[in-house]
Amino acid sequence: MEYHLSLPLKEEERLKLKVGDKVFLTGEVYGMRDQAHKRIVELIKKRESIPIELSNSCIFYVGPTEPKPGEKVGSIGPTTSGRMDPFTPMLISYGVRVIIGKGRRSKDVIEAIRKHKALYLVAPGGISAYLRRFVSEIKMIAFEDLGPEAIYSLKLKDFPTFVSIDTGGNSL
Repeated sequence: MEYHLSLPLKEEERLKLKVGDKVFLTGEVYGMRDQAHKRIVELIKKRESIPIELSNSCIFYVGPTEPKPGEKVGSIGPTTSGRMDPFTPMLISYGVRVIIGKGRRSKDVIEAIRKHKALYLVAPGGISAYLRRFVSEIKMIAFEDLGPEAIYSLKLKDFPTFVSIDTGGNSL
């Protein structure tokens, strides 16, 4: 099946999606990689405030490049998801419901996805110059010192993905 959906996704929208479905996303996502994940988890463990709202959020594992002069967005491609596996179950338990990346996930991540009815969507790797067409705006919002590993707000318009792990924990 093919779906064109707006973020944040409602639970009933997540539940109907199955492994292999094509999903074109429109809305805001947080772009972040392993160092930002590590900091967020450390802040949660210390019971300190975090700079983003995790409830029903979408995280895209991405480290955007600087845009060329006159352009709004540089290349946008998914980062290998397995690097985030040590942090992902906690973030899902705190409300993350959609993740975009590439590659396999650990058993702990799959179980957290199943338990909290989240989704793991995969974007094709190796086409980051093409994928930038689907990003209308990007803004750094936290951890500026991390450079491309900072947390970004990205506005997507019909961003192409497919379901790799559905809410039942079924995995491609």
